[in-house]
Formats: sequence, C-alpha cells, structure tokens
Amino acid sequence: QVQFVESGGGLVQPGGSLRLSCKPSPWVFERYGMGWYRQAPGKERGMVAQLTTVDNTKYIESVKGRFTISRDVANKTIDLQMNSLQPEDTAIYYCNTNHPSTRLPWGQGTQVTVSS
Repeated sequence: QVQFVESGGGLVQPGGSLRLSCKPSPWVFERYGMGWYRQAPGKERGMVAQLTTVDNTKYIESVKGRFTISRDVANKTIDLQMNSLQPEDTAIYYCNTNHPSTRLPWGQGTQVTVSS
C-alpha cells in the first residue's frame, strides 16, 4: 500500500522556487514526525529537512534559510517550500517519517531539476 505521494517537482532556473507537497497515509500524518529527503544521481539518499510531531524543525546546513518544511493540517500534507534553488539541489525528493525506527516503504518521489 502506498504510504506517501510526493508532488510539486519540476524544472526551474537557478534562483527560482518550488513547493513540494507530500500526502502521507492519514495514520502516518497523525502519528509520526516527518522528513523530506533527496537523492541526487550517484549519491545516497539523505534527509534535507524534518518536522517533529510538535512542529520543531531541523535542516541540513546547505538549505538553511532557503527551504521551509511545514504541516498543512487542513489538507494533511507535509510541504517543502524551496527558494533560491541552485543546481546542487537537483535530485529526486522523497518524504518519509523522520526516524529510522519508523521508516516506511519509500514512495516514487518527485524530480527537482535546477538548470538554466
């Protein structure tokens, strides 16, 4: 069964913005802290931003001040606002729970390509 549906990726020029959205299964949204991850070609998947169950946030250094993770309670989504995008942000972006002990099968992700 699909636990996560990611959307919002696309092709954007350097300096541009995108907003990604993750729709977890309802029981996941209500129970777990969440994270956005990315995997660039030839690299391992790693966490980019996380949001705890009490809405504390944490980001990797390279996206601080540019990316914002948030919870949309009405739509039950976990969103990632990405500003000032750079070519090194190019990757497939995934969402999942924010801790290895609660990790669920990965969704298909959404491709983000930053290129002029």
